[in-house]
Amino acid sequence: MKLLQVPTANLEERIKEELEENPALEQGQEDDGDEFIDELKDDFETIDDQPLEGSEEEYENIDITEYVNDTDDEIADYRMKDENYPELDDKKVMPIKNEASFHEMLVNQLGMLDLDERTFKVAEQIVGSLDDDGYLRRELSSIVDDLAFRQNIITNEKEVEALIKQIQHFDPAGICARDLKECLLLQLKRKKTNDKSVQLAIKILNKYFEEFTKKHYQKIQHSLDLSDEDLREVIQQIIKLNPKPGGHVGEINKAESYILPDFFILNNAGILELTLNSKNAPDLRISEGYRDMLKDYDKGSKKDKRQKDAVMFIKQKIDSAKWFIDMIKQRQATLYNTMHAIMKHQEAFFTTGDETELRPMILKDIAEVTGQDISTVSRVANSKFVQTEFGTYRLKYFFSESLTTDLGEEVSTREVKKILSDIIEAEDKHHPLADETLTDMLNEKGYNIARRTVAKYREQLNLPVARLRKEF
Repeated sequence: MKLLQVPTANLEERIKEELEENPALEQGQEDDGDEFIDELKDDFETIDDQPLEGSEEEYENIDITEYVNDTDDEIADYRMKDENYPELDDKKVMPIKNEASFHEMLVNQLGMLDLDERTFKVAEQIVGSLDDDGYLRRELSSIVDDLAFRQNIITNEKEVEALIKQIQHFDPAGICARDLKECLLLQLKRKKTNDKSVQLAIKILNKYFEEFTKKHYQKIQHSLDLSDEDLREVIQQIIKLNPKPGGHVGEINKAESYILPDFFILNNAGILELTLNSKNAPDLRISEGYRDMLKDYDKGSKKDKRQKDAVMFIKQKIDSAKWFIDMIKQRQATLYNTMHAIMKHQEAFFTTGDETELRPMILKDIAEVTGQDISTVSRVANSKFVQTEFGTYRLKYFFSESLTTDLGEEVSTREVKKILSDIIEAEDKHHPLADETLTDMLNEKGYNIARRTVAKYREQLNLPVARLRKEF
C-alpha cells in the first residue's frame, strides 16, 4: 500500500534507495565485474557483525536449489518491463525548469540596498517571513522576537517597519503587503498618479474598500458623485492588479506545478489504448553475480561456517530483492487494472472529451470490477494522473455521485455542474442569474435539483453569488 501511494515522479527515488540498501538488486546494465566483486568483498567483511535471520535448522540445512538450478532462469531474468509502453519513449528527457526562487529573487534585490551586515540580516528575516503569495502575514513583534532568540539581533518594530517600506518597492509590485488592500494600493501607487482613474481607484480603496469588494457600486457612486464612466474606468484599473504578486514568481516549492502523468490514454481510430508511464515499470533484476556465488557454494563442501554465513546473507538479500520486484509488479498491475476499469466506465468521455458524457461512478463501482478493496482504489484515485488528448486529469476527477432526471435516468453530478457552469458563463453579467432562477432553468432541462443543491454546486465551482458576479 505504501509503494502504491508513491507518485510516479518519486518512484525513481524510492527504487534508488532500495538499490543502495540491497546489493542483490540491480537495474539496467550490469556493473563492471571487478567493481562488483570488490563490492561483494566489502559486504562479506561485515557479515560476522550482522544478525542473520532464520532458524537454526534453516542455517544448518541451507536450501539454495531454487537459486542455482541452471534450468530455472527466474533470477537471471527476473525483470520488470512495461510491454504496453514503447521502448522509444524510455529515452525521453524530462526538461527541468531552471530559475531563481521567489525568495532568492528578493534577496538579490536586498543586495541593491545600502545596508550593513546586521540590517541586511533583519531585512532577510522579513523576506523569509513572506508567504507564497508574497504577503507578510506575521506580526512585527514576532519578527523582532525571532531575530532576538534565533540570531541574537536586537531590533524593534520601528526599524522592521522601515525596512518593510523599502522592500515594498521591490519587484513584483505589491510585494510585502500585510493584506489585500495594501497590496492593491502599492501597485496603484506605481502607476501614473496624475491619471484620474488611478487617483479615484486609490481613493476608493482607501475609503470604501469593503463596499468595493462587495460590489456596492451605487453607494460608492453616490458618496463620490461619480459618473458611470468614471466608475467603469476605476473598476478596470483595479481588476488588472495582481492580488497574489508572489504567486507566479519562481518555483516556491511548487512541485505540484509539474505533473508527471501515471497513465496515457490514446484514441486510436475510435479504440482507446491505455499505457502506463514507463517510470512505473523499471528494469529490475536479481544480481547475476550473487547467483554465481551461490553456485560456487553449491559446488563446495558446505562445511565452513563463514561460507554458511555468507550464503545466508546472500539468500536474504536475494529474497528481499525478489520481494521488492514483486511489490513493483503488484503496483504496476494495480495501477493498470484500476485505470483500465475507469477508462471503460468513462469511455464516452475519453472518446469525446465532453464533461456531460461523464457517467456516475463511485469508488465501490471500480472496486467491484477490479476485485480490489475500496481503500486501494481510493489511494490510486487520489494520487495519480492520466494524460489524455483533452488534458491531464487527476483520477478522482472522474468520480461523482448520481442524480436522477425526470425521465428516471441516472446522470453524473459533474454533468449537472458543467451545465450549471455553462449557464452562468453565458448569463448577462449586468443582470446575473440568482440561484432560484438557475434552479428553475435546470429543472426545465429535466434535472431534479433543489435550490440549496444549486448553491452547493455553485460554491464547489468557486462561483460567487449573483450580486458578486454583476459587472458594471
